[in-house]
Amino acid sequence: MGKVLIVYGSTTGNTESVADAIAKFLEKNGRKVEARNAADVAVEDMADGFDAVLLGSSTWGDDSIELQDDFIPVYDNLDKAGLQGKKVAVFGCGDSSYEYFCGAVDAIEEKAEDLGAVLVGDSLKIDGDPDMGDVTAWAGTILPGL
Repeated sequence: MGKVLIVYGSTTGNTESVADAIAKFLEKNGRKVEARNAADVAVEDMADGFDAVLLGSSTWGDDSIELQDDFIPVYDNLDKAGLQGKKVAVFGCGDSSYEYFCGAVDAIEEKAEDLGAVLVGDSLKIDGDPDMGDVTAWAGTILPGL
């Protein structure tokens, strides 16, 4: 089965817990998974050796879209990650009371697609505290494409 890289940026721990839940679900379903905090990732060629890459970031900011701090260098250097032709899915946490609810998810998805990634399923946008049932349900929808 396929090998999946999950790269996430998390400030409060919500996006990290989502990444962990996705990783556990995928592993239970036969995928080999490596989950890495964005702070610990060397972006250049990070997708090498993986069949799919999942990218996750929380969204911050009132007046504009702000990615999670540790994820910003990943986003800024995504063109060096080797995403051309790779299967990619995007997830993140946000707060729907703000104008740009999960705007980081949209920005990452758009950039990955512009770089030639093959998007697998719809992105996962979590409002507030994550419901792990929703997270694993989403992981189930992207599983066939990974």
